Amino acid sequence: LFSVAANVLEEDSMEQDIESPVTIHQPKLPKQAREDLPKNISKECAKRKIQRYVRKDGKCNVHHGNVRETYRYLTDIFTTLVDLKWRFNLLIFVMVYTVTWLFFGMIWWLIAYMRGDMDHIGDSTWTPCVSNLNGFVSAFLFSIETETTIGYGYRVITDKCPEGIILLLVQSVLGSIVNAFMVGCMFVKISQPKKRAETLVFSTNAVISMRDGKLCLMFRVGDLRNSHIVEASIRAKLIKSKQTKEGEFIPLNQTDINVGYYTGDDRLFLVSPLIISHEINQQSPFWEISKAQLPKEELEIVVILEGMVEATGMTCQARSSYITSEILWGYRFTPVLTLEDGFYEVDYNSFHETYETNTPVYSAKELAEMASRAELPLTWSVSSKLDQHAELETEEEEKNQEDQNERNGDVANLENESKV
Repeated sequence: LFSVAANVLEEDSMEQDIESPVTIHQPKLPKQAREDLPKNISKECAKRKIQRYVRKDGKCNVHHGNVRETYRYLTDIFTTLVDLKWRFNLLIFVMVYTVTWLFFGMIWWLIAYMRGDMDHIGDSTWTPCVSNLNGFVSAFLFSIETETTIGYGYRVITDKCPEGIILLLVQSVLGSIVNAFMVGCMFVKISQPKKRAETLVFSTNAVISMRDGKLCLMFRVGDLRNSHIVEASIRAKLIKSKQTKEGEFIPLNQTDINVGYYTGDDRLFLVSPLIISHEINQQSPFWEISKAQLPKEELEIVVILEGMVEATGMTCQARSSYITSEILWGYRFTPVLTLEDGFYEVDYNSFHETYETNTPVYSAKELAEMASRAELPLTWSVSSKLDQHAELETEEEEKNQEDQNERNGDVANLENESKV
């Protein structure tokens, strides 16, 4: 089964490589490296769809192929069963019990057959191994009664059958082990906090705008349930391929995005929706990205929200991601929290809504350079103030030019008077 799955995944990966818009005959290089090589293609071919690393629902878009050491799954059979889909888990649950009942039912029937109990059915002078066992069906029913400890009282084991007593002990112990294993597996699968993560929501888009005079990347998170997530924390990763100075290509390189790790803002009290902010400074990977350059970038922001479920105490993790087309430059989130009569109300209809705001189109690096040259505070009006400064300089130049022309005219008049 694992080998077949590996072959299917390998074929899928081969098909994805064949579907690449540009074919470069360098099979030893990874696909991402081949796409980053210089090539003369049209603009339509240059527009490639960004492949997500993490989907919007939080599932990782990564398939593991060519896994040859499949025995490692069997060494951790409990986790393997828990990770299976529900239909396979239920199938294995039913099959394990059915096989054990049939197996021990066959043994009970063989003991009765070898002892001759089948030949003395209805003989009151004969003491069988199991009373009222007259065939395989009755042996199968007695196996079910023994392993599930039902004990209807019609079929019972006698003290004249030592092999039956030993089999009864073995089946009772093995049945307890099977019950503990399978019921424990089902309980863990039912109590997994994956469904709890579905009530943790992320905004559809991320936004970039000014906050407290600084360019910031922001997104919103919220919890739909009244039971809170305890010890909630948020972190973000930038997924982007890069090439080192030595020429090494690193596909899907992960870079941390600071969302308040040093200030403690990443520790959330998630009672109402919160806007998570990342300040774009010199340590930020967005330091040199402007509004015009953002759509050209092939990057993905993965956000991870972790915490403990208050009801069960189990760790819960919710994930989402944003690609460049989902990052809105010059927008802010619409407020969702209002004060009512004695309580605060959250309007989740406006959770994903944004509105446009005045934001410079320059990168944070360019804004910092312009602010340092103009000796102005870094606010959203930097561009307008710089334009005013440029107009003043133009007016001063024109005034100086007029003064120069006037002086030249006075000098010419003096020369004419001297000649006369």
